[in-house]
Amino acid sequence: MYKNKTLLMTHVKEHATIYLFMVILFLTGIIFGAILVNSMNFIQKQDLFFYLERFFGQIADNQEMERMDIFKSSFLYHTKYLLLLFILGLSVIGLPLVWVLIFIKGLVVGFSVGFIVNQLGFDGLLLAALSIAPQNMLIIPIYIIAGSLSMIFSLTLLSKLFTRKMAQPVFQPFGKYVTLFSFLVAFSCIAALLESFVSNEAMQMLIRSFY
Repeated sequence: MYKNKTLLMTHVKEHATIYLFMVILFLTGIIFGAILVNSMNFIQKQDLFFYLERFFGQIADNQEMERMDIFKSSFLYHTKYLLLLFILGLSVIGLPLVWVLIFIKGLVVGFSVGFIVNQLGFDGLLLAALSIAPQNMLIIPIYIIAGSLSMIFSLTLLSKLFTRKMAQPVFQPFGKYVTLFSFLVAFSCIAALLESFVSNEAMQMLIRSFY
């Protein structure tokens, strides 16, 4: 266990710049998402809020999805996203798309929270804290780590290509790459459970108190 902890610390120190870059990229996406909300005109906001109110109304009328359906949908979404990051990391040309995916994830979070708070004020902030924050506290680090691992593996392949060291075995770093992504998929399952059994329940209780 101590050895694994040492290896983890060494890995983070060696690739700290990449992890920092991914965090900054994600935060930039959040900022752009918030800016996008403020750049919307009144009619656009009202049209979008109309669909949001319909969703709130369905929950208030007890028209809700089954928890297991939410779990399956959420876990499948996270798995597909992580699988895409995994595949893109296997090719050097896919690296820019990894950056785009991390940026878009931040954009979606920033826009979602920004729009709800913009329209509902303090109630929106409370709703975002209860329905968006719990699972994202786990899934956001998972995506950032996944994007970083994709970038690290892609750069490893690139360095082997340019230094003509492709003859050296790539199976060991690939094995680690697969193993780490498997752990990330497993943790995304926990995030999906949080979303379906914690965030969903909290959101329903809060929305019914509004209506």
